[in-house]
Amino acid sequence: MKKKRIRVKKRFYLILLVALIAFLFLKSDWMARWMYPVHYKDDIRASAENYDLEPHLIAAIIRSESNYETGRESRKGALGLMQLMPTTAHWVVEKAGFDAVNDDVLRHRADVSIEVGSWYLGWLHHQFDHNAIAAVAAYNAGQGNVNKWLDSGKWDGELDSVSEIPFGETRHYVQRVFYYYNKYKDLYPEF
Repeated sequence: MKKKRIRVKKRFYLILLVALIAFLFLKSDWMARWMYPVHYKDDIRASAENYDLEPHLIAAIIRSESNYETGRESRKGALGLMQLMPTTAHWVVEKAGFDAVNDDVLRHRADVSIEVGSWYLGWLHHQFDHNAIAAVAAYNAGQGNVNKWLDSGKWDGELDSVSEIPFGETRHYVQRVFYYYNKYKDLYPEF
């Protein structure tokens, strides 16, 4: 009698587990949104509109750079959600005319990091004739490096030929950003 109750409990828990897995599988959008969240949507939308960028692209860069964690500083010294190097951030602040932005503000204020990083991404996007792939590569490797690759024919600026990017870090960065970009476009088409 006791063994029979144990078997019934085991079957019940097995059925419950299978039902839970089936629910998660069938509701994959819910699970995918949980695995790939987007924070600071209003700030991302505003910056995307200000600098003629797709919000999905800004979100993908934030996900790749900091995974939406404020206060981050990379081993190389990059700051904030969008992980800008201080020299680049200072150049952007001066060029764009932003007021009262310093390293600490950039590191801890999501809205400021998104605005400054988006301005820079928009500037790069414009420099590369609206080629988002080249702009993302330049966001990681620098505009000068990407210009050299394009001018010398080492890389054509296309996603299909990303394997030709000479810097492994940049190659993987571009692939990662566009993986998240496509994920976000599928999960958040209303963005």
